[in-house]
Amino acid sequence: MDEVRQQYKANNRTTMNYVFSIILGTVALSYGSVPMYKMICQTTGWGGQPIKSAAHGDDSRDPSERLRPVEDHPRIRITFHGSTSDVLPWKFVPQQREVRVLPGETALAFYTATNTSKEDIIGVATYSVTPGQVAQYFSKIQCFCFEEQRLNAGETVDMPVFFYIDPEFANDINMKGIETVTLSYTFFKAKYDADGHLYPVAQ
Repeated sequence: MDEVRQQYKANNRTTMNYVFSIILGTVALSYGSVPMYKMICQTTGWGGQPIKSAAHGDDSRDPSERLRPVEDHPRIRITFHGSTSDVLPWKFVPQQREVRVLPGETALAFYTATNTSKEDIIGVATYSVTPGQVAQYFSKIQCFCFEEQRLNAGETVDMPVFFYIDPEFANDINMKGIETVTLSYTFFKAKYDADGHLYPVAQ
């Protein structure tokens, strides 16, 4: 009888170890999935995420080589869109409706954010590019996205976006016929949790 009990204890212990490992793995994966997804999207351009510049990660190539305008290519119309989540009492709009750029030519655009509430609020912006296949060629040199933006009550700030379309855009047959690209930003309300991590506020 004692042997049977010992066997059951050993089996229960093994099962508990498996269950505990699965729970820990699931929690770790859920915490790590958002930063990993963001990193993968920014590296590959998936999901309409513009690639962060530095010659697209090609260390052997001088980034300034990509900043040579392709003069014989038609100018690309870049339009801008800004929005906020329902729980964020900010007004967030682009200062310009559009700019026209050549592949390889840098451009500077501005958005304006105004905190219309009577309290200081932290916001975090996400962005996307449409059509989605252009994202791999859309390079941001400087941007306010994914960074904490704290606006005091009633405060208005200008937020710059410095970018270019990679010259390889002109050589990609899949980009033929694309004349307009839209850069969209959405601001979400955010707060810090007890551990000091910034997280979006849903309501």
